[in-house]
Amino acid sequence: MALAYHNYEDLPKGLEILHLEYFEEAVNYLLDHPQVKGPGVGLLGSSKGGDLCLSMASFLKGITATVLINGSVANVGGALHYKDEILPPVGLDPNRVRLTKDGLADIVDVLNSPLEGADRKSFIPVERAESAFLFLVGQDDHNWKSEFYANEASKRLQAHGRKKPEIICYPETGHYIEPPYFPLCQASLHTLVGGPVIWGGDPRAHATAQVDAWKQLQTFFHKHLVGKS
Repeated sequence: MALAYHNYEDLPKGLEILHLEYFEEAVNYLLDHPQVKGPGVGLLGSSKGGDLCLSMASFLKGITATVLINGSVANVGGALHYKDEILPPVGLDPNRVRLTKDGLADIVDVLNSPLEGADRKSFIPVERAESAFLFLVGQDDHNWKSEFYANEASKRLQAHGRKKPEIICYPETGHYIEPPYFPLCQASLHTLVGGPVIWGGDPRAHATAQVDAWKQLQTFFHKHLVGKS
């Protein structure tokens, strides 16, 4: 089930405020579906979808396995509401945008660290999660610091007695790790930035990573959802 969450039909146009109850409704729909084995479901999210999946696994019940492709451990973009709790968005500084020689924006340093000051409130409380986690990381991600986020999530989980997540890092691989044989998207319009940005990645290394990542996430889901290797 692919779940749209903004700028689609009657959904909010922007990301200023998101309500986790909307995502909870989707989880409950799947859990009650006769063709879903259960007792839990799996989540797969990339980029902003990754931090949403991390929030779902942290706040909601019934999540057994979660795969994040270059996701953030901080809430990004707008406030996330769930019942009486609000996760504020991590801060950013547009002055940290760099321009390439081609005039494209490199935004990798724009977001603040979720480990410092008021931005610590944006850190998603992963220690609440009962899900198993797999982080797929492109080490040449120019959208944000995905490897740093994956490692910080691992530290937080282990500090609270949770199982260490699986982290697979791919050298020379950019932000958009898509299914195998999709062409590398090195730059495109970023709707939140309002202009073209670079995503990173060497074509050969990125293509190899996409083939492996597809196998890895299927193996992970089979293990934690089906109980088979």
